[in-house]
Amino acid sequence: MMNQSVFLLLGTNMGDRRKNLSDALWAIEARAGMIRKRSGIYETAPWGKSDQSAFYNQVIQISTFLKPKDLLDQLLTIETTMGRLRNEKWGERIIDIDILFFGDLVIEEENITIPHPQLPNRKFALAPLSEIADDFIHPKLFQTVHELLKNCEDFLEVKRV
Repeated sequence: MMNQSVFLLLGTNMGDRRKNLSDALWAIEARAGMIRKRSGIYETAPWGKSDQSAFYNQVIQISTFLKPKDLLDQLLTIETTMGRLRNEKWGERIIDIDILFFGDLVIEEENITIPHPQLPNRKFALAPLSEIADDFIHPKLFQTVHELLKNCEDFLEVKRV
């Protein structure tokens, strides 16, 4: 597999959120690929389940030689190693790592969907993504990240920290 450019969303709302992001970045570089760009950190209201702490979110761009499913396996391993428990949908978490884009691939299989299907609806992902990839074109919707952010109907607060 050739070297692919991948955009990942990291999120955390438990413990030392800044350290969780830092630990995840280190683990991603060790297991998944070289970090090429990183957005600032954004504090965001919880999405989907509001009775929990605010999240820190960050988007990174990596270069990887891994295939999409192998990358997903590595990211899930990082989450588990860092202590992620999947008790409740949209519940609090020490770390969450989502694949937003994998080059211009479109994959719709049982355990993996790329681009991330909820990306156009989530300002907490689009705002940091726009910081590092404003002109990237969504391979299914054929809109830039900038256009997706501008048209996003998610009105939860997202602020850079």
